[in-house]
Amino acid sequence: MTRLPARRSLLAAALGVSWQQRLLRHHVVPAAWRRRRGSGAGSKAEDSSSPVTPLLKHLMFKIKATGPITVAEYMREALTNPVKLIGIWYVSEWMAAGKPKTLQLVELGPGRGTLTGDILRVFNQLGSLLNKCDISIHLVEVSPKLSEIQALTLTGEKIQSELDVTSPVYMKGISKAGIPIFWYRELQDVPQGTSFYLAHEFFDALPIHKFQRTEQGWREVLIDIDPKAPDKLRFVLAPSATPATEYFIQGKEARDHVEVCPDAGILIQKLACRIQEDGGAALIADYGHNGNKTDTFRSFRSHELHDVLIAPGTADLTADVDFSYLQTMTQGRVATLGPLKQQEFLKNMGIDVRLQVLLQNSSDTAMHKHLLQGYDMLMNPKKMGDRFNFFALLPHQRLAHSDQKVILQHSKSLSTSVAGFGELVWK
Repeated sequence: MTRLPARRSLLAAALGVSWQQRLLRHHVVPAAWRRRRGSGAGSKAEDSSSPVTPLLKHLMFKIKATGPITVAEYMREALTNPVKLIGIWYVSEWMAAGKPKTLQLVELGPGRGTLTGDILRVFNQLGSLLNKCDISIHLVEVSPKLSEIQALTLTGEKIQSELDVTSPVYMKGISKAGIPIFWYRELQDVPQGTSFYLAHEFFDALPIHKFQRTEQGWREVLIDIDPKAPDKLRFVLAPSATPATEYFIQGKEARDHVEVCPDAGILIQKLACRIQEDGGAALIADYGHNGNKTDTFRSFRSHELHDVLIAPGTADLTADVDFSYLQTMTQGRVATLGPLKQQEFLKNMGIDVRLQVLLQNSSDTAMHKHLLQGYDMLMNPKKMGDRFNFFALLPHQRLAHSDQKVILQHSKSLSTSVAGFGELVWK
């Protein structure tokens, strides 16, 4: 029988049961991976015997917001809700950092605030472990409307903006569990200190530049008015090299079409510098690739693909994250793990064990079928298994003296296993 690593033993003790069993009782892993996330959280853990579970609240909120869901969506949620997964990842890294007395959780683009609320619920359930830690939440959000929704989700009330316009904090409140929350417009306004950063489906919404290789060299892809239809737009190639072409295209580039996100590069540099100086960690979860894809710019309206140049402003624009570019932009200041495909990350977090327990606990043939379909949707490489990726930034000193095999950049070994990026050792 293999030995449970010491850090996970501590986590298991804090939960009062083996932590893998706790994971199996609660639903783990990504919720509706496209930005609409469930109910407010941050409240005390609910009795598992209660029919009104956190997941039920999540599903009710989702249905009220977007309408009835398919059976496939329901099964996906039941098998893989993030209430435990991401929260435990941050607690795990906080423990690996030596349990610092302060824990700043910083989320970039927190959407409706639901994921932060889920993490706060996990923190509350691990109160015996975190009771001596000064926890604070820092949300980087530029949208006044979304910040109002986040405040309602996390505090249960509407919060007025700060009167001091010179303050970097434009709003602040207290969570339902008594944890202070602060809102900022820029990452650089967040106070320095040991921080744990979260970017969930954030980088894929940042603006990109597009470039096309031609016989005359690289040309930037621009958007112009269609001369054949004055009320429509079209893609065109710049007649000559633009400054962006000269700056962003690398001489060794082998692809014929490239997308570059300068804002992502700047943000990654800021995160790398902060982690290098103050410690902590960052977890990025997003659609993306490792420098091998070309044209990924697309649009979604009402959950359906939509022409990116038709009716601008009525649909969500997105482009896959180039994780190889993010790795390059860290400039060696931190170690990186990933990108790791969703199927590998979930397998490492124990989704196979979770599935087997669910199957064993149900004699309903139809339920078995739905569970297996949900599992297939998440893990099948042709479905969600290869589309979503996990990527982490960690201090170099976090990754030393181990022979665990993971995808690793800039560092050769791990001090202790990093949840999700290496297979869990079950006791």
